[in-house]
Amino acid sequence: MRNLKVIMAYRGTAYHGFQIQDNALTVQEVVERCVSTVLNEKVTINGCSRTDTGVHANNYCFSVETSSLIPPKNFVRGVNGLLPDDISILSCEEAALDFHARFSCRGKEYIYKIHNSESKNPFTTDLEYHYRRPFHPETVRRAAEYFVGTHDFASFCSNSDEKVNTVRTIYNFSVEINGESIKMLVNGDGFLYNMIRIMVGTLLMTNEGHFKPEDIPAMLEAKNRKAAGRTACAHGLYLNRVFY
Repeated sequence: MRNLKVIMAYRGTAYHGFQIQDNALTVQEVVERCVSTVLNEKVTINGCSRTDTGVHANNYCFSVETSSLIPPKNFVRGVNGLLPDDISILSCEEAALDFHARFSCRGKEYIYKIHNSESKNPFTTDLEYHYRRPFHPETVRRAAEYFVGTHDFASFCSNSDEKVNTVRTIYNFSVEINGESIKMLVNGDGFLYNMIRIMVGTLLMTNEGHFKPEDIPAMLEAKNRKAAGRTACAHGLYLNRVFY
């Protein structure tokens, strides 16, 4: 038995997230079908993360166990030959049998992309969030700094399950501006359901004057979803890197 570590990229517009669902098309369903064909055996791929409907990935890792002897290079070529144009296998390598794309993960990095202009960009529809309001970078950066560190992010999570541990560590939260393009880059040891989208939505509401940067600590302390801001649109979010 072999264990393969695979990196892929995908445009999430047409999919209801990564994880297989009974009544909707997902990335896992499509990729698993193509991988099984190439390996000539039915397999289950283990993804590094559940991504929401419409969320994209620049580097998404999955692991798969197989008895096939196919070389990694041929695996990449074979699976890419079957996949639709919005999903691509970037690399494949042998991994230890105890490697698991999700459980071996030590951290992740996400990017949230914003097109900041009165006019929409027809070339980034479903790939960037179109934000028309004036953007105040220093205000947003000051607010984002409050997320850095180890905190209880219950206020920034859509999952109300009290059994879920909502403490996470954010290592960095940066805001980069290039003309009409804004990128918010976040990396941490893990993220809760909708956590980044709620943080981004809260920062945009801070930019609009609904909150002050100094309000963020009180939101964290509240441990209540109603204390934080709105949830930003899914199509601006990208899983950018996974750390092992």
